[in-house]
Amino acid sequence: MKKSLLPLAMGGFGIGMTEFVIMGVLPDIANTLHISIPVAGHLISSYALGVVLGAPLLVGIAGNYPPKKILLGLMAIFTVFNALSAFAPTYEIMMFTRLLSGLPHGAFFGVGAVVASRLAGKGKEAQAISMMFAGLTVANIIGVPLGTYIGHTMSWRITFVIIGAVGLVTLFCIHKLLPVMPVVGESNLRKDLKLFTRVEPWLILGITAIGTGGLFAWFSYIAPLLTEVAHFSSDQLMWILVLAGLGMATGNLISGRIADLISPIKATALFLALMSISLVAVYFVAPFKIPLLVMTFITGAIAFSLGAPIQILMIRAANGSEMLASSVSQAGFNIGNALGAFLGGLPIAAGLGYASPEWVGAILAFSGFMLAVVVYFRQKNATVNVTQDVANEEVVGYELASGH
Repeated sequence: MKKSLLPLAMGGFGIGMTEFVIMGVLPDIANTLHISIPVAGHLISSYALGVVLGAPLLVGIAGNYPPKKILLGLMAIFTVFNALSAFAPTYEIMMFTRLLSGLPHGAFFGVGAVVASRLAGKGKEAQAISMMFAGLTVANIIGVPLGTYIGHTMSWRITFVIIGAVGLVTLFCIHKLLPVMPVVGESNLRKDLKLFTRVEPWLILGITAIGTGGLFAWFSYIAPLLTEVAHFSSDQLMWILVLAGLGMATGNLISGRIADLISPIKATALFLALMSISLVAVYFVAPFKIPLLVMTFITGAIAFSLGAPIQILMIRAANGSEMLASSVSQAGFNIGNALGAFLGGLPIAAGLGYASPEWVGAILAFSGFMLAVVVYFRQKNATVNVTQDVANEEVVGYELASGH
């Protein structure tokens, strides 16, 4: 990893930890704040709402500042409100701090993706972005299991103090290691919003929200799948989640290389098709422990392979609004989070069992694949049209030069 990419990976680690660790310490928070677990679950929704609101809002406000200053400001917001979450005395205050700590999430990854692509060598943009997302995957291997353990055995408040400390370290790394980069063009929110007057960004956002919904239909209900269907003990869950995190890290590392090699849209379509197949396989092997462990690693790897190619797709479709587009892409991932969890829960509520969300996830992933195919042919046709226009201009130029 380039030294200049380390601050982005550190930020990804902190953001990944605060997003996912709350799912593990939810019962502890509910007990401390004297609320039910379903009510405590609204803290997850509050954070996701902050991500969706903050992505376009903060980038729109800060778009004319140098990227380094934007990232420092975003990480400062992250650090302050995660630290305040550790001391929240009531449920209402905790809801407020979770909402505000979610605001910089999408904007940080959005601006970070643009910065990473600028720091990368020619043809290695997706690999550089995958290095930023590596922090997110490492959070699922180390940060989330450790934070969950501390939350159970000591206090969930200590977990959020640790997240705040990660934010401080990230601020230091951004200040020391990230180079100063000039503002490219003048940002204007009204101009940037024209991004949404074109079809392709909406299609890519659809791929993100619907396709990654397949991931969250699986991951949201992985605990009951493991304990109720495969009959693992609850004590084994932490280590199986580490296995899933290792798969996510592996998939993230190889995805950037594949996207740079075969093009982002081909990589996106490939990974979505594989995810659909993988989720169906999870359904059939769910009662068998060893095959399910293998598929847990494989599914995690495939699911997190989508991050880098989708970010590159959105950046290239931005046409001058790269930071806004990249940030909105992160909002799309969180829409996928909500969509997958909601739709995946419907067959469980209907009594179809804890393996049934895999079919929902497979359908969502396949729907994302179909949208990716549409984008592929649109890009292919656009390339053909440009080539034909260039050829026609050359013919006309030759005829004028020759006097015909």
